[in-house]
Amino acid sequence: MDVRSLRYAVTLADELHFGRAAAAHYISPQPFGRRIRELERAIGARLFDRTSRRVDLTPAGERFLPRARAVLADLDALTERLADPRDGSELRVGVVGYGLAERWPATRSLLARSYPWLTLRFVELDWSTQYDAVRTGEVDVAIVHHLGEDDDLAVEELATSARHVVVPVDSELADAEKLQESDLADRSWITPVGHPGLAAWTGPGEVDRRVVVRSPANVAAAVAATGRLALHAETASRFFPHSGVRYVPTGGPDGVAALAWCRRTRTAAVEAFRSAAHGSAAIGALGDGIRDR
Repeated sequence: MDVRSLRYAVTLADELHFGRAAAAHYISPQPFGRRIRELERAIGARLFDRTSRRVDLTPAGERFLPRARAVLADLDALTERLADPRDGSELRVGVVGYGLAERWPATRSLLARSYPWLTLRFVELDWSTQYDAVRTGEVDVAIVHHLGEDDDLAVEELATSARHVVVPVDSELADAEKLQESDLADRSWITPVGHPGLAAWTGPGEVDRRVVVRSPANVAAAVAATGRLALHAETASRFFPHSGVRYVPTGGPDGVAALAWCRRTRTAAVEAFRSAAHGSAAIGALGDGIRDR
């Protein structure tokens, strides 16, 4: 028995409909139903009667659900007390790569004016740690390279940056105005690792798993060192410049910077940071390489 299963059961008791209850937790009905069955097995009693037309609480469910609600209420109250920013005045912010890019000064300014009780602690993340750090509580919120959804996390897009190819400065591609897929098909590529979603950021040519990078900050250095190509966001050309490479525009999906936090621990501090991150766009501090969502 775990907290997530208890929350699922409480939602199902409120909705009495598997589809609506599953949707409330942003998952499909099949895994939602499995968690309910696992909870029932752990308890040793059936909590819900299911038919093709309706869902009802069993007598065991009628006894169990009020206790589950009380336990969850106590846990939520404890979480809020522990996470109250006015107790510690610190928000641990995980950052992958350039994070908010040119928006950092405006974001800090908004926080200082509107939330003077809050200070930020920077935590460096990479592709392999960006989601796990939020999920495990190592950080309270993170600016991540959006690589897909996560059941435990809320992921909210903040900005986009056009896709570029990072090429060695001595490559015949370095002076191109824009590179087409046909220009790239027979090339060798650096492989970004750490999340399945990075497959979309591996080039169309040869992939050598021995030549990998785990952080956006190291892509340009890896290209300069190996002579291979890599995909990156245009904003990286300003935050990770390197004399040994050129950033050349290409087609394909933009890079997306996103804000991620744990769904069940959205505190006043997290909401303050979220508000400032979005509000920074309105005061004109956003650089040309990022487009707001």
